Amino acid sequence: MKEEKEIKIGGMSCSHCVMHVRRALTELEGVDDVDVAIGSAKIKFDPESVDEKTMKKAIVEAGYEVL
Repeated sequence: MKEEKEIKIGGMSCSHCVMHVRRALTELEGVDDVDVAIGSAKIKFDPESVDEKTMKKAIVEAGYEVL
């Protein structure tokens, strides 16, 4: 069963930031769809393959702040 989660993100200011966060999340196994805008990401994912902690870690490792 798929789930959807919205994560608020700090430190984003341009389309390059959006692309960088989108890439970091889509590379995770279990992430099916990502809708990223400046300041947030809506993620559709398989909770049996990836959890919220892993998604937040990917955002932080990409250089942004999870709010």
